[in-house]
Amino acid sequence: MLSVRLGGERLVVLVEDVKRPRVPALTAAEREVAEQVSAGLSNQEIASTRKTSVHTVANQVASVMQKLGVGSRIGIARAWSSPRSIKSRGGR
Repeated sequence: MLSVRLGGERLVVLVEDVKRPRVPALTAAEREVAEQVSAGLSNQEIASTRKTSVHTVANQVASVMQKLGVGSRIGIARAWSSPRSIKSRGGR
């Protein structure tokens, strides 16, 4: 964010880093699944924990991978633990 004065008016300008690609927001369920994948849980274990079907979890894992541009559960774990974590990128 950049704040400047122009003709006595204070303007606030939002600046976006165009070099860094935008990551689509994950749903609350996708963030929860990403956290559990990062903890090493299997789809069956995640389904049991979340009281949902293994098929639903598999779809959510696939959606997380697609949104993050990764091709594996390890990719999810790396993205989840990175300094610019996906944890806060939800609900947009």
